[in-house]
Amino acid sequence: MPPKPKPPLEIAVIRNDEAWPENLEARAAEAVLEALMQSRARVKGAAEISIVLTDDAEQRYLNREWRGKDSSTNVLSFPQIEPFGPVVGILGDIILARETLEREAIEQGTSFADHFTHLIVHGFLHILGYDHLTDEEALQMESLETQILAVLGVADPYAELP
Repeated sequence: MPPKPKPPLEIAVIRNDEAWPENLEARAAEAVLEALMQSRARVKGAAEISIVLTDDAEQRYLNREWRGKDSSTNVLSFPQIEPFGPVVGILGDIILARETLEREAIEQGTSFADHFTHLIVHGFLHILGYDHLTDEEALQMESLETQILAVLGVADPYAELP
């Protein structure tokens, strides 16, 4: 049997909080690789992304230090590549806060796994250069997120609730 092809990029999942559910690595990888494919970004050489699973306390610290916001948030992205530039080298970090993710999943009436997947896709699109600072940017990014999530079997997180 031929060797399994290597993924187009290395995806490192780092647990800074042991209370995260087990077996999230495959779901994170699937979300990143689907986002990579649908964004049409191309890996130009060896590339790596880190996904850090942390708690609200660490996320609050990072949000305060790097964004000047003294609160936790669901996901932070720290890109290390130029927006929409070549996908090569260390791409950056996506950091998720467990308690915020759990609370939001309940509030939104979605599963933890689906909300986790959405935030991985959202964070990775930020790494690539997408943003939502203007209405036009938000529409473009949310549309791409929804398209990626549909392939992954996740309902549109931006759909109006009944």
